[in-house]
Amino acid sequence: MEANTTFEFQSPLLKPIKTGLENPTKDHVELGDPLSPMARLFHRPGSSLYIMGLLGSKTTIDPHHFKAGVESAFLAYPRFTSLLVPDKKDTFASDGSAKMRWVKTKVDIDQHVFFPKIEPKDTSHVGVDKFVEEYTREITGISMDMSKPLWDVHVLNLDKMTTQGAMAVALFRFHHSLGDGTSLMSLFMSFTRKASDPNAKPSLPVFSKRKPHTYSMSKIHKFLSSLRLLWNTLVDVLNLLATAFFLDDTSNPLKGPKDARQSPRRIILKSVPLEDIKFVKNITKTTLNDVVMGVIESALSRYLNRKYGEINQGGNKVKNSIGNLPQKLRFRATMYFNIRAVQGIQAVENMINKDSLARWGNQLGYVIYPFKIMMRDNNPLDYVYRAQTMMHRKKASMESYFSYHIGRFFLNAFGFKVASIPVNPTMWFSNMIGPQEEITIFGYPVAYLGCTCFGQTVALMIHVMSYADNLNFILSTDDDVISDPHEICNDLEQSLKVIKMAAVAKKK
Repeated sequence: MEANTTFEFQSPLLKPIKTGLENPTKDHVELGDPLSPMARLFHRPGSSLYIMGLLGSKTTIDPHHFKAGVESAFLAYPRFTSLLVPDKKDTFASDGSAKMRWVKTKVDIDQHVFFPKIEPKDTSHVGVDKFVEEYTREITGISMDMSKPLWDVHVLNLDKMTTQGAMAVALFRFHHSLGDGTSLMSLFMSFTRKASDPNAKPSLPVFSKRKPHTYSMSKIHKFLSSLRLLWNTLVDVLNLLATAFFLDDTSNPLKGPKDARQSPRRIILKSVPLEDIKFVKNITKTTLNDVVMGVIESALSRYLNRKYGEINQGGNKVKNSIGNLPQKLRFRATMYFNIRAVQGIQAVENMINKDSLARWGNQLGYVIYPFKIMMRDNNPLDYVYRAQTMMHRKKASMESYFSYHIGRFFLNAFGFKVASIPVNPTMWFSNMIGPQEEITIFGYPVAYLGCTCFGQTVALMIHVMSYADNLNFILSTDDDVISDPHEICNDLEQSLKVIKMAAVAKKK
């Protein structure tokens, strides 16, 4: 996007927003830190990967007050006052793989925080939920202006409350090269406060340390555990390389084309009670992640069973029908992991320390997670137990660490022509622990909170994030592939209900 241009929206509901710099180069200073290899991967030619933060405020937001808060919170950190330029030592190769550096620049907050004017008529005939959804979709189709720092915020003050209880919605766009979700969440937590105590920062989740092997463990047991780790890692790395180069998923109604990243994304947030997830966890003696993955596998099975039934019936709607799924269906997700030595959300002051074990940046690895798409109406808890087995298997491997270092090696050695995140799995998955209690941002009470990505190479991404008493499923979908993403949300909700009912029956 050129300087002094506007966001051009296709939807008649949305007004153009002025953006850009008067002179994007005059305030540059000397070259700074180079862009890390993983961050370069998110600037792959023909695509860029972004993080979208979703925040609902229970009250309307004052523009001047909010801008002052954002300016104070964001501009204290170098990445938010820097832009990217090609390294003087490099020229662009044919694949666009020149190294880049962060360059300090002056920031005009009015070029980063936007308050579009919304008239009552804009929301009256579609409803506020649909209006927010369409606005969000439109801005996911607009690349960021490289002549200024790669972030912005769009705040929608609404005339009616959304179904999630928000009178205003703030949409935070960050280019992924600024940092991963863990980095950005640490920053977010630094300028929010507990709703119950305006002077107290939100509680950071406490992660229990893994229990070390006891000295009483036999040498044979230790040897077998190490051998298992090595074998699992070898198998997983070979599978990772095969997936990167040729091993594709079965064509299915949720799998998009290889260039799906070029499409705008529809972003939908679905909340379920966190207490229900915990109840199932306690009954099945599994983890929260196991239950979440079981719910997702159940929901995907329901959705695909229905879709294949419609295909078999010539496009007609199918209800309460099972047995429509193909017998052999390879359906996998690229699942992202934080590979820092210290897990969880850390204080931002600690993360920006270059010597920190939880340093700022893109410290992401991934694993290839295979779903077993099938209907399990006889025992829905089997979804959770299978997820537990798969998660145990993935934990007994160093696949995520190898994926990170293999990606760096291929990028440095061969450039973007070889290095990329696998495009053959059907979907992406990521999760994050959010604030454990209700919070405020610059004094505004937060109704809901979530994040996801757009610009990815798949038609479906599911991000899971907790906030207070809720667990939020955030879907990022390609309309050209998935025309009914709300049905997936309904399937997630229904799957949790069915699994919880099975857990209640097991408890009796």
